[in-house]
Amino acid sequence: MEPDAGLKQKLVDDLKQAMKSGDTVRRSVLRMVRASIANAEIARQDQLDDNGILGVIAKEARQRQESIAAFKEGGRRDLEEKEAAELAILQEYLPQQMTREEIVTAARTVIAEVGAQGPGDKGKVMPKLIAELKGRADGREVNAVVTELLGS
Repeated sequence: MEPDAGLKQKLVDDLKQAMKSGDTVRRSVLRMVRASIANAEIARQDQLDDNGILGVIAKEARQRQESIAAFKEGGRRDLEEKEAAELAILQEYLPQQMTREEIVTAARTVIAEVGAQGPGDKGKVMPKLIAELKGRADGREVNAVVTELLGS
């Protein structure tokens, strides 16, 4: 049995259910996610585990958020709603996102662990913190928090 059978199998099962129920939006989103996972596996030349799959889903969700912002700016309400519906489906598969306060707490812990003193130590903090918060916090938000904490 594959190590990633859990999340990958859930996606397959949910796709079958969406096809049976006629949920075209969910069906197309799940097909897109499965294709993205397959492309990532081809690029890595290895199977993705659940963390890798969550990374692919998080990337797709981030793309939807960026599209929503662009469509909002361009006044394309129809496309904005389509992207928002897809984003809602993707978020069902992602772990609960951390609040800014939770990110700050985790960042302070890692800063203390590595003994970071200032902005020059960001390279020591970021890899460890990103690994710890993978899938639960946006990398840009984590970066902003660490920059803020090390800058003061």
